[in-house]
Amino acid sequence: MGSTSKFMLFNSIDFAIFLPIVFILYWFITNRNIKLQNFLVVAASYVFYGWWDWRFLSLIIFSTIVDYSVGRGLAKEENQAKRKILLWTSIIVNLGFLGFFKYYDFFLENFITTFSFFGTEIKSNSLNIILPVGISFYTFQTLSYSIDVYRRKLEPTKDFIAFSAFVSFFPQLVAGPIERATHLLPQFYKKRTFDYSKAVDGMRQILWGLFKKIVIADNCAEYANLIFNNSADYSGSTLVLGALFFTFQIYADFSGYSDIAIGTSRLFGFDLMRNFNFPYFSRDIAEFWRRWHISLSSWFRDYLYIPLGGSRGGTWMKVRNTFAIFIVSGFWHGANWTFIVWGALNAVYFLPLLLTNNNRNNLEIVAQGKYLPSIKELSFMLLTFSLTVFAWIFFRANNIGHAIDYISGIFSKSLFSIPRHIFGFGGLTTVIFVVVFVLIEWTGREGQYAIAHLGIKWKRPLRYAMYYAIIIAIFWFGGKEQQFIYFQF
Repeated sequence: MGSTSKFMLFNSIDFAIFLPIVFILYWFITNRNIKLQNFLVVAASYVFYGWWDWRFLSLIIFSTIVDYSVGRGLAKEENQAKRKILLWTSIIVNLGFLGFFKYYDFFLENFITTFSFFGTEIKSNSLNIILPVGISFYTFQTLSYSIDVYRRKLEPTKDFIAFSAFVSFFPQLVAGPIERATHLLPQFYKKRTFDYSKAVDGMRQILWGLFKKIVIADNCAEYANLIFNNSADYSGSTLVLGALFFTFQIYADFSGYSDIAIGTSRLFGFDLMRNFNFPYFSRDIAEFWRRWHISLSSWFRDYLYIPLGGSRGGTWMKVRNTFAIFIVSGFWHGANWTFIVWGALNAVYFLPLLLTNNNRNNLEIVAQGKYLPSIKELSFMLLTFSLTVFAWIFFRANNIGHAIDYISGIFSKSLFSIPRHIFGFGGLTTVIFVVVFVLIEWTGREGQYAIAHLGIKWKRPLRYAMYYAIIIAIFWFGGKEQQFIYFQF
């Protein structure tokens, strides 16, 4: 993919300047007129995205125009065949863009490899296409609009500016949550009034998101990258450590982004859907997928799994649909066989639960109202977490061969040796922060995010001491700046 070094990262000085400017204009200059506010959101969102590469704004604008026009067409059309043509226009345009920019080189390389396997050499140059940041997110978001209008679940909008704001809303434009038109679009029709308590809660969630990203994810990334990139040089125990570092990196990185996006939206009077619900405390894989990247999991459930028949048919249909949704979900993450294997592996994890009707056993929060889980709950959590860590190895590996070598390295005699990188100052500090992070997440698992209620009833000096401690940790112990992982998806 192309470089995102010029992108306006949430943890950058550029964004720290950009956000207050937009906030002041939004609440003090355009607050009397909804259309003007929405226009400001569109303009700010285009500046935010164009900061990386203004040329790719044309894709967002074209997709916006196509889906707005499809919606208007569906509003006037009663003929079912013509309605299907309109829907397929939206699907082909959006998935066509996504397929070309994200998967062209992948399919070309595999096409050439397949023919060379049968003795036929084909010469062709890949295009080295730059992947537009966020294309996997905004194409799915705008597709949800066309599909829901087609299904008559949503009235098509006549307000092009509100629709443009929905498609390009800058807090969640490049890495979600993938919002449904039924949830976010109507919020652009209503007058927003500044809510101090909502804004304070938004700032608290932004703070926690920044802590996750800068202190946990960026520090874990340093060791995960070192170990994965030099995996042949390390013992099995160190490779396990590398997989654990990546496990916390990807969660803190992606859920941290979602926290910042949701918190920023609250500053502007918008509510975004929850994207993570403490997934590493899950007691089985089905629960994990109800709690991990919720906006994508639920998107595939509603627009792929259920239309395919869901779990209503016989055993064969259940198996087919489960593999379909998990493999497509894996492929959505990137043009690499590692993601497909990661998806298929999760399908293998999930199927026994589905086929024995145990996939909806754990719907409540683990150990709700208690300080500690039971031994049984802890055992199931550790098993689920271990399966997840194992699957993440394929997600992080450069290719299938690398993943197999990495796993082979783990299951060697050196698995029981003392791991490297854990006893140096940096490694030890990172491990301590991860442990503290897990404890805070466990304590706050019944809230919308870990510190949603932490310290709320404390006296003000103590509460602010906690916030300042988090800020100091961000500035003092923050790792080397890393781009958000999901920017590459």
